[in-house]
Amino acid sequence: MDPSPNLAALDKLKTRIQALRAKTIDNGCTEDEALSAAAKVAELLDRYDLSLTDVEIRESSCEQRAFETFRKKRIPLDDCIGSIALFCDCRVWREKNHAGESRYVFFGLRSDIEVAHYLTELIDGAVRAEQGRYKTSAEYQKFRHNERHLANASFALGMVSSIAHKLTAMKAARDQVGISTGRGLVAVKAAVVDTEFDKLDLKLRTQRGGSRMVSMEAYEAGGVVGASLAINPGIGEGRPVRRTR
Repeated sequence: MDPSPNLAALDKLKTRIQALRAKTIDNGCTEDEALSAAAKVAELLDRYDLSLTDVEIRESSCEQRAFETFRKKRIPLDDCIGSIALFCDCRVWREKNHAGESRYVFFGLRSDIEVAHYLTELIDGAVRAEQGRYKTSAEYQKFRHNERHLANASFALGMVSSIAHKLTAMKAARDQVGISTGRGLVAVKAAVVDTEFDKLDLKLRTQRGGSRMVSMEAYEAGGVVGASLAINPGIGEGRPVRRTR
């Protein structure tokens, strides 16, 4: 097998991701611009997958890539990271770095973990930007000072929960398109990742989420923002449009 077409396609994908990053993360962007880029990168990933043969996928090696949070405490991304991994056909776990800070480690095919890392940057940035806007809103100003930390956290939780739901629905739609092509790429990739993941012999445990107090008003405000982001991959260069209520 000649691996050069595979490497050439991967290099092209990585170049496109870097170009998108320069337009979004590096220069700052609105949430619509960030998630428009997410839609585009999903389209690029699907196109890359379709360029590979089943043999190339089966002979691909899996890699790890970490996303550093630089935080020791729980952050809003915790409630979205699993959906990002699912969206990108890879595995993810959370661990502590040498400084005691949390980081997410994505495991899968190189193309998938590249996209997963980029989407994590995008969503993290979009949530932070929306939190900043929310803090200047009239709705936020109605909260007493001792209630604003809870309101801010509730807003972020509502937003990432909405985005996670949207990513899950997008993934189902993408898989359905893949099935219609007659190639079971998702199953082939899953088999490769599962086999390689088992070789790691990691002792992972599922952490049960404890009950959290939330401000329903702020949570719903975050949910409205998350739901208003139209991220529909595979539709060309069209930009998402914020829906009006």
